[in-house]
Amino acid sequence: MVVTVRSLGLSGISGYEVRAECFLSGGLPAFDVVGLPDAAVREARERVRAAVKNCGAKFPVSRITVNLAPAGQKKAGTVYDLPIFVGILAASGSLPPLPPDAAFLGELSLTGALRGVTGVLPMAMAAREAGIRQLFVPAENAAEATLAEGLTVYGVPDVKALAAHLKGETPLAPAQAWTPGADTAALPDLRDVMGQENVKRALEVAAAGGHNLLLIGSPGAGKSMLAKRLPSILPDMSREEALAVSAIWSVAGLADPGRPLLTRRPFRSPHHTASAAALAGGGPSMRPGEMSLAHNGVLFLDELPEFRRDVLEAMRQPLEDGEVTVARAGGTLHLPARFQLVCAMNPCRCGWRGHPSGRCACSDREVERYVEKISGPLLDRIDLHVNVPSVEYEAMRRKETPETSAEVKRRVDTARAIQAKRFHGTDTACNAHMAPAQIAEFCRLDSAGEALMKNAFARMGLTARSHDRILRVARTIADLDGSGDIGAVHLAEAIQYRNTDILKG
Repeated sequence: MVVTVRSLGLSGISGYEVRAECFLSGGLPAFDVVGLPDAAVREARERVRAAVKNCGAKFPVSRITVNLAPAGQKKAGTVYDLPIFVGILAASGSLPPLPPDAAFLGELSLTGALRGVTGVLPMAMAAREAGIRQLFVPAENAAEATLAEGLTVYGVPDVKALAAHLKGETPLAPAQAWTPGADTAALPDLRDVMGQENVKRALEVAAAGGHNLLLIGSPGAGKSMLAKRLPSILPDMSREEALAVSAIWSVAGLADPGRPLLTRRPFRSPHHTASAAALAGGGPSMRPGEMSLAHNGVLFLDELPEFRRDVLEAMRQPLEDGEVTVARAGGTLHLPARFQLVCAMNPCRCGWRGHPSGRCACSDREVERYVEKISGPLLDRIDLHVNVPSVEYEAMRRKETPETSAEVKRRVDTARAIQAKRFHGTDTACNAHMAPAQIAEFCRLDSAGEALMKNAFARMGLTARSHDRILRVARTIADLDGSGDIGAVHLAEAIQYRNTDILKG
């Protein structure tokens, strides 16, 4: 007799339906799992055998063959323990026929208890699209599975409770849809930063338009402190954005079972020793990297020149396309990576170039070698290059309270609302993502603006990309100003953010 149990699997960060076909036949006792299983799936045989015996059921003494279809797709992880368990008991007659719209997933312990697995949210979304209406998952993952909506989710504590439910003896209660409560954890606030008004303005512009930002200054000037306060002024995520980010974090095993839906934009800050695979994703298990974990949020690279050249160059294509394409021998993986890049660096190796103390001893050639670690194409993709001067003593001892993040965020939200209306019905979310046709439509310049841009293009040696990025930044500055047109003052501010001379000390 063949029993088919519906389940789910993962391909990258996307779920797909898997059918566990269980066949019991005569012959010498054996237990085979086929369908391109990895080591973790093959080891399910021992976990299932122990769980069956420890839950009081009789393990069938026969030849057992389990096929995980589609057989050409590689299966990985422990998610198939539960469907194999259910299939064997149903094939042996220990369980009644299974509901045709039910699916099962989860890892078994030897005692029959269910342990949580990763990637439940994208698998639950795939289950809904496949017409599955009942989803049985470990109790630890039940809240996460309810985020997919359109499913009746059952959190299963152990296989005894599942068997009692399927037999109609003691029904399991469906999990209640999880709704996010108020997140009371406070984010770092801009009011903690004394002085640096020009940098705060640049942060506001970056947040309002989703622009990439480079902060250059001496040690202790507050570059990292300012960058870590950017999330406090970013607009809130929509539910679609939150689900996309939460699915990526779920696959990476970073989801919090108590708060499965991320309601705040992610802030990722990898160490400068990170590899290109850690940033882009991939590896033996084809996991998402830091660029994907920062999707719809901020990727902060502190000490930018200390990163390896190949690591930095791996960001060039995602910064343009909002997607990482990882091609390996095991397959090709497409991962979303629409992040806001924020970088911080010193002006030279010792860090004190241009400092009032005059303690820098680096030669001009040493400064050039230090800055040359960052390629021109990467710098061209960063919209705002901002100098972070050393904080003056008077600013540190100032008594008045600086502007709070909440006050700045209100202006950012107003500017983003203008952009949402402007790009309604398109895939563009903010000014930083405008396509060339949208730049031509929404970034028109008057005669004064045209003259200013022409002069800057020739004097600064701008590229076509940097020309477009200046116009995008100018559009954001005009939105913050509540202006429908880009004026010369808006364009002038945008141009001064492209001053690459500060990279030469």
